[in-house]
Amino acid sequence: MLRSHSLESTEIDRGVIAVARAGAGVNNIPIGECNKRGIVVFNTPGANANSVKELVLTSLLVSARDIVGGISYVKSLASDLNADELNQLVETEKKKFKGHELKGKKLGVVGLGAIGSMVARAGLDMGMQVIGFDPALSVEAAWRVPSEVKRKNTLQDLFGESDFISLHVPLIEETRGLVDKQVLLGAKKGAVILNFAREPIVESRAIIEAIDKGAIRTYVSDFPVPELVGHDGVIFTPHLGASTSEAEENCAVMAADQLIDFIETGNITNSVNFPSVSMGVRRGIRLAVVNKNVPGMLGQITSLLAAKGVNVADLINKSRNELAYNLIDIEQDLDGDLLSSLRSLDNVMSVRIISD
Repeated sequence: MLRSHSLESTEIDRGVIAVARAGAGVNNIPIGECNKRGIVVFNTPGANANSVKELVLTSLLVSARDIVGGISYVKSLASDLNADELNQLVETEKKKFKGHELKGKKLGVVGLGAIGSMVARAGLDMGMQVIGFDPALSVEAAWRVPSEVKRKNTLQDLFGESDFISLHVPLIEETRGLVDKQVLLGAKKGAVILNFAREPIVESRAIIEAIDKGAIRTYVSDFPVPELVGHDGVIFTPHLGASTSEAEENCAVMAADQLIDFIETGNITNSVNFPSVSMGVRRGIRLAVVNKNVPGMLGQITSLLAAKGVNVADLINKSRNELAYNLIDIEQDLDGDLLSSLRSLDNVMSVRIISD
């Protein structure tokens, strides 16, 4: 189980059967290598959602009202000013930090999962109009999205209408560079972009051009990059999204619970590379078999069990991309020869016995 440590340059022990990330992102885990070895990779979506949501709301307010500029201005005032002088300066200069209310503005949420749906609801609670875009929205996630959120068919449509745009999509190959020059230059004039997902989702150079051309007003991100630090119109926080004691504890507990359930029952919840599998409480001995997702594998496995006189009490088989996973409850002990035969089948990656 890990949080920030990177496994990209670490040799994973041959005995490892699962890795759990205490957080939603898994860019510090070599997913490709884990797939080759049949290692289940878990994450904890939603465990830090409230922490991130609260920081997004803070950033919405900071970007709508020049709070940062106002604080910096007051800090710069001479300490030897008397009360009258200080009040006069503050009242004279406060117009420089005039902002806008969020009520009535349009909030576009890209990605309507655990965090995005919470941000959408909070926007509605603040009197904002909320629209959303998520081409990969699951049925389960859709239940969490408030009915008042109007869905858009394209990212360009959402950017073209929104005063504020909050990004909440995972970093995968399809989302890398999702917000590029074309998308940004098509944004509603003066829009504010909030990136609390992952840095590579937004093209940094395109942000500079969009701000300089007035296409967007402000870019707020939790992921500082050298080319944007200090640039006018850019506000960075030092990756504070899940930096609360509550979020860290929630993520760690959720990751540990998922690992324990997998070790004790073989069930898989919140894996980024394996299918979700739940076969309930184990009855007797359970086999967990990982194989390449090719035709005929389940038949080969069950035929081998039948040939050895092993009765199958319950079975579930699911696949995801190039991997397939089988849980098989059997009613008698397995001998070493049968296990060896299962493990020697072409395209079988691992066989694990789960018993008392």
